[in-house]
Amino acid sequence: MLMSNARPARLHYLANSFRVLSPGDHVPCAVSGERIPLDELRYWSVEHQQAYLDAQRAAQVLAAG
Repeated sequence: MLMSNARPARLHYLANSFRVLSPGDHVPCAVSGERIPLDELRYWSVEHQQAYLDAQRAAQVLAAG
């Protein structure tokens, strides 16, 4: 996969993976706005199509509904 420095990627989140729609090197956390490098991305919501920095932030959003 080609990497673009300091540019956010646009992803489509799937159940066990994601598809890159626009290349980049990171995505923003939906809760904190912090950058998540694509190689460190582990938590996302297929339903909400959002990425989360860690399990705590993912649980926070998913618990809220």
